[in-house]
Amino acid sequence: MAQAIFRIWRGDSGGGEFRDYATEVTSGMVVLDVVRQIQAEQAHDLALRWNCKAGKCGSCSAEVNGMPKLMCMSRTSDLPLEKPVTVQPMKAFPLIKDLVTDVSWNYRVKKKIKPFRPRKPDEKDGTWRMAQSDVDRSMEFRKCIECFLCQDVCHVLREHRLLDEFIGPRFLVHIAALEMHPLDTENRLEDLRKEHGIGYCNITKCCTKVCPEDITITDNAIIPLKERVVDVSYDPIRRFLARYRRKASAVGLAS
Repeated sequence: MAQAIFRIWRGDSGGGEFRDYATEVTSGMVVLDVVRQIQAEQAHDLALRWNCKAGKCGSCSAEVNGMPKLMCMSRTSDLPLEKPVTVQPMKAFPLIKDLVTDVSWNYRVKKKIKPFRPRKPDEKDGTWRMAQSDVDRSMEFRKCIECFLCQDVCHVLREHRLLDEFIGPRFLVHIAALEMHPLDTENRLEDLRKEHGIGYCNITKCCTKVCPEDITITDNAIIPLKERVVDVSYDPIRRFLARYRRKASAVGLAS
């Protein structure tokens, strides 16, 4: 058992401050345990969001010592308890109260993404066939628990506040899961380039670093999507052929 100081942000959209709470930390506790202990014993009106305490619901996202984390997966044994441990809400989203932020923007963004559109089944027996390797490729992205830590750490959203122009790494992962599905036929590449702002991502890999599900967001999702967009939109041979076809079509109509 050890005595520790937890410096927790208290306030709402109108302002606030960090407050220090001295509390006892026992072996095996995670940050969520400590915050709930403080809520029960010292700050009954402390607002926080949590549910499963198993790292699977994504509810208890916050910033612990400046790093976006799930509080239920942040062990106190990994923290320097000789110093105050800061716990604050995610910075990328509007603050509601204390450690609770408004993440509804994420759900509005998801509605803008074209949904899964499967190809027609085999005409002979009415079934779909696909290689297991193609299925496995997109399964990694299905592990996302929508904790939005990757959104919080992304500098495009966190620092530059380009929420109207960039959908963020979580939804680039969502699009990758759709685009790489062997049955999907929808084309989202032009949307990625224009509406979803994939060009804003400069692949710093900070989103991959904070993902609690260890999804390789940058290398396996974002970079392949960038490559597809470049191939379609900027490939000089494709552009030449497209221009040639337009001219040929115009000549044909004129004749």
